[in-house]
Amino acid sequence: MKLRDAHHYPSRRSAVLADNIVSTSQPLAAQAGLSMLARGGNAADAAIAAAITLTLVEPTGNGVGSDAFAIIWDGSDLHGLNASGRAPGGWTPERFAGLEQMPFHGWDSVTVPGAVSGWVAVSERFGSLPFADLFEPAIHLAETGFLVSPKIATLWARAADQLAEYPGFAGTFLPDGRAPQAGERFVNAPLAETFRKIAETRGRAFYEGDLARAITDFAAQHGAALSMADMAAHRADWCGTISRRFAGTELHEIPPNGQGIAALMGLGILEHSSIRDLDADDPQAFHLQIEAMKLALADVETFVGDIEHMTDTTVAHLLDDGYLASRAELIDPTCAQDFGAGAPKHGSTVYLTAADASGMMVSFIQSNYAGFGSGVAVPGTGIHLQNRGAGFSLDPESQNCVGPGKRPFHTIIPGFLMGPDGPLMSFGVMGGPMQAQGHVQMVLRTQIWGQDPQMAVDAPRWRVTEALGVAIEDTMPDRILDALRVLGHEISLETPDNAFGFGGAQLICRLPGGGYAAGSDPRKDGAAAGF
Repeated sequence: MKLRDAHHYPSRRSAVLADNIVSTSQPLAAQAGLSMLARGGNAADAAIAAAITLTLVEPTGNGVGSDAFAIIWDGSDLHGLNASGRAPGGWTPERFAGLEQMPFHGWDSVTVPGAVSGWVAVSERFGSLPFADLFEPAIHLAETGFLVSPKIATLWARAADQLAEYPGFAGTFLPDGRAPQAGERFVNAPLAETFRKIAETRGRAFYEGDLARAITDFAAQHGAALSMADMAAHRADWCGTISRRFAGTELHEIPPNGQGIAALMGLGILEHSSIRDLDADDPQAFHLQIEAMKLALADVETFVGDIEHMTDTTVAHLLDDGYLASRAELIDPTCAQDFGAGAPKHGSTVYLTAADASGMMVSFIQSNYAGFGSGVAVPGTGIHLQNRGAGFSLDPESQNCVGPGKRPFHTIIPGFLMGPDGPLMSFGVMGGPMQAQGHVQMVLRTQIWGQDPQMAVDAPRWRVTEALGVAIEDTMPDRILDALRVLGHEISLETPDNAFGFGGAQLICRLPGGGYAAGSDPRKDGAAAGF
């Protein structure tokens, strides 16, 4: 990676350089994280403070009722955390009999929220500041209000039309009967009190106390299965990582139930291609990446679910080098093919990363899944709940078939790249099925083609949709688009403002001489700051 003072992708940003740094999808959250570093905290403290603040200032992507995952370099070892929730005990296949697919909104899309347990787990194991301190910026903003940014206001307004009738949504998020406009102040005093309860009890109020009772009582009022027993049984798991070597580096992802394995498979397939002989903007480089991801996504959609229930096809099977080489042989350099990849839905997520002068680096992601998630908000708490249950299959032959206590297939994935001498990059790309595809694009751009983190973030992105379909940002040069059409790719152009289609990205790269370089994504309200 080389730092550059100019590049040919549309952007006016340069990489942010500092010894202590935070990069998030919203400036107020970046400030919250940086304030923890300024008072002597470490990267873990900064990441959790930023994550907490994001649940308030970016409710269109996450909330206290979200799930979360993290990969943490503590200065000597890498650690992976799965803080995603499980299905309620009453979620048998029979409950959903007669449906063709899982409900996408409402109470029957809500699994146990895991993000709070993730905050607690990271703070207990790696934090240096008191847990309650990490809530101070968010509590202040919840009580005094924050100014809603233009991009979040746009997403908020779209959700208002779709979710206004869902339980508790309008009372929590539509003051005066409408979504707040850009520049308007939004106050969420009930959420400030929720933050205090979580802070004071180190999360116990959320899973065993007053907040758990409020959530499950509201569920019972609407005939939902989520119970106090389901909430109390939840745990976050230190699960380690799975990895794949590529061109002298090693990409680490969280094991399934997430889609991080798709990024590893994509790179494994590309290892058996000519990708390293091509330029970043060579149409053939795009073609190979697209075809490799089609192959990976087809397998992931078919075989991946809760790792405890992946009995027929395992992670080892999917990452076997011989198998990936055989998949690479299916790629025709002269034409696009339909490998049977599915057409997954868009998602809404927040990703953040933090690094400090001691060498700690944190890659952290949390999400509602679809925008405001289920559309359910618990009155008097400020809590809105994810719709991760929509990730289950109703096919009884699927390893991802819904069942009591199972974790659904997850789209959100933090990424971490290691080199021979230690960590190279903590990074993530938001946006449903875009995420694994975005990880591959970021690794190739920074490690093979030498782009700095901001340049890699700004480069036009693509996203496999279905069959021969590829969505591509309309900033992609016409010569590349024309060449891809000749190869048979069915291209749909979308604007870079479609942040959840192409994913906002945050990257922090460790510099060889010490310190870090960070990139943040203007597709969302991305902001990096440091000192």
